Amino acid sequence: MTHSFVVNVPDAELEPEPLDPEQIVSGTPEVTGKVVWESADGRQLRGIWQITPGVVTDTEADELFVVVSGSATIEVEDGPTVTVGPGDMAVLRAGDRTRWTVHETLRKAYAITL
Repeated sequence: MTHSFVVNVPDAELEPEPLDPEQIVSGTPEVTGKVVWESADGRQLRGIWQITPGVVTDTEADELFVVVSGSATIEVEDGPTVTVGPGDMAVLRAGDRTRWTVHETLRKAYAITL
């Protein structure tokens, strides 16, 4: 996109983003998402991401996100454990190894730098 734009995050249609089975610790979480903007060099992404209840692991990129709905507890290896819900803004550092316990389907708007 070359122009400014608006996206209604709660109602945005998302596409399936299959999880690597090795990331799933428990439950049957499903991930959907949509990139709404990407820089020309592909290093910056803006989008929407959603995950259903379950427990998953991840290695993070440099990310700022705001939770729109749902809740999760995020354990950062050798770092804090935080619980996020609607209206919360969180920052994850590149390389953070995390464990997400999703209590209710979580939807977030994010800005990632690779």
